[in-house]
Amino acid sequence: MTTTHSASVSITLSENNLSTGWQQDKTVQIVDDKIAVYLPKDASYPLRKIQAAARKIEKLGISHASLTGEGWNEASQWAFALGFSCVGKLENISFCGDVALVEKLNNKLSVYAWSRDLTNQTPAELYPLKLAELTTDYITELAPEHVNTRLIQGDALKAEQWMGIYNVGKGSVNEPCLLELDFNPSNDESTQVAACLVGKGITFDSGGYSIKTSAGMFDMKCDMGGAAVVAGALALAIKQGLTQRVKLYLCCAENMISNDAYKLGDIITYKNGVTCEVANTDAEGRIVLADGLMAAGATGAPLIIDAATLTGAAVMATGGDYSALFSLDNNTVAKAQTAAQVTAEPLWQFPLEPWHQDKCSSVFADTANSRTQKGGGAGGASNAAGFLSRFVPNDGAGWLHFDLAAAYNASESSLWAAGATGLGIATIADLISGE
Repeated sequence: MTTTHSASVSITLSENNLSTGWQQDKTVQIVDDKIAVYLPKDASYPLRKIQAAARKIEKLGISHASLTGEGWNEASQWAFALGFSCVGKLENISFCGDVALVEKLNNKLSVYAWSRDLTNQTPAELYPLKLAELTTDYITELAPEHVNTRLIQGDALKAEQWMGIYNVGKGSVNEPCLLELDFNPSNDESTQVAACLVGKGITFDSGGYSIKTSAGMFDMKCDMGGAAVVAGALALAIKQGLTQRVKLYLCCAENMISNDAYKLGDIITYKNGVTCEVANTDAEGRIVLADGLMAAGATGAPLIIDAATLTGAAVMATGGDYSALFSLDNNTVAKAQTAAQVTAEPLWQFPLEPWHQDKCSSVFADTANSRTQKGGGAGGASNAAGFLSRFVPNDGAGWLHFDLAAAYNASESSLWAAGATGLGIATIADLISGE
């Protein structure tokens, strides 16, 4: 079968082995110019195998996959979509089934494509204000009569005491900003905010004066992946009929080196009075998220979710296969774990206790933002979450922190093409939908 640069190709999913000889038992089977994904009824990790098969099929040079036949269900089609989609082919899939299912999958694919494409953009294309503008335009277009936004940028951040975002971003010629986007389907200002989403929007991370290596800096266009995921989650929830009021906060900045950049040893005084000594300018994500979490807490929302490409420690622990979850509220954790199982997005809870707040001590301030050891030392991901917990209300009740270890792949794998994955969007969308 000639597949290189081919047009749409039909793909079936079958429990029947179509091949003999050397191809027998291979997951991807090509017989008489037809492609089938062979999955025995008792196959272990079936969705993972389907995703891997889709990755192989895309690499045949097929430009568009059309899923056909009765073997496909919602979960298997989505697993195929994750494996097949890649840069230049983020929406090149036709789903099958009834009209409602196809519409649901198309909506989901379009949101993931938007979020992944946003994350894949270059730092020159996507500076802080541009990230805020593109997010505003995309979500407003989905529900123009129900969306209001407020953008605080540059020196206005300092005037309003959003000192984390201001300090991290002040060294760049591209101004930092805090985007507040309010989705309120009731159009009644007195309506309670049901949930808040907070995203790390570092559009490029040089590490600041704690400068990264060239290799470590190469993929740092993806450091706004948390913002892309929470924005995508709100967009998906809206497409799926969200009826609750939800606020989105994106903490956007470039972490650069200049005569105006923040420095090691600086002390940041936050709006809530917490003082933070800068022990590592490359631990900037938690510094900006603190502002977003305080803004979210001020709404009185019973659910606050933040998402960030926050620590290398989470990537090392998970191998980049899971999102790392932190919380001080076991009931809310249980809801997140259920949502992750429903959406088939791998999630792993990491340790977090109130005493993690004290893991990054400072002689000169209430806390440091990290330790001076490489990667923040032992327990770096939990210590980062402990820092964030200082800025959420009600002793952390109703708060979830997603450290998105699986948000981006520098190179392709057996399951994923290189680039952003969008993992976490469906899980968070499910959580804010109140179902």
